[in-house]
Amino acid sequence: MTDSSLTFDDAVAAAATGDVWLFRGRTLADRAIQTLTNSPVNHVGMVVALDDLPPLLWHAELGRSLEDVWTGARQRGVQLHLLAAAVRTWSQKYGQRAWVRELTGGALQRHHEDRLMEIIERFDGHPFPTMPRLARRWVSGRVRRRPTAPLETIYCAELVATTYQHMGLLAQERPVSFYDPGAFWSGDRIELVAPFRLAGEVRVR
Repeated sequence: MTDSSLTFDDAVAAAATGDVWLFRGRTLADRAIQTLTNSPVNHVGMVVALDDLPPLLWHAELGRSLEDVWTGARQRGVQLHLLAAAVRTWSQKYGQRAWVRELTGGALQRHHEDRLMEIIERFDGHPFPTMPRLARRWVSGRVRRRPTAPLETIYCAELVATTYQHMGLLAQERPVSFYDPGAFWSGDRIELVAPFRLAGEVRVR
């Protein structure tokens, strides 16, 4: 784990679209995901920070603790939350530690943001898969190279991968089910489309 760190307030203030936030917890569900995917983390989300709006977190989870800013409802599955509120919930309620990786190497353009909004409109509210279905899909994604059928349910890492692919930040040669939260940790060296890349993890205090 990295020794670099930021305070919570500084990390939220610096958040930019495309940054990823990674979480590590200790519950049985967290440990199951970490073990299944051989990953140091169990959850990943992507920052959405457009115009003068406060930064948001685009992610998929089982809980419905917060109001979704897109639908105005509390829902399970794919959600768009205020970043500060989401991180507080994952830290204080779920007992998770957080890290952030900054998207660097180039400036996102309007067409990137337009494609991001298309994905939010398409997937917000999609349900989270059951653990058995998640396990089967992850194993399938590891052996397939071609994209699979459209997802009716979606897991946090699949959501970030889908969003990155649709924005043109990640190649589409692998199905999104190939990706798990650990794929977005520096140890897996995820390769984004040039010139974009993810900086190293910074722990959020």
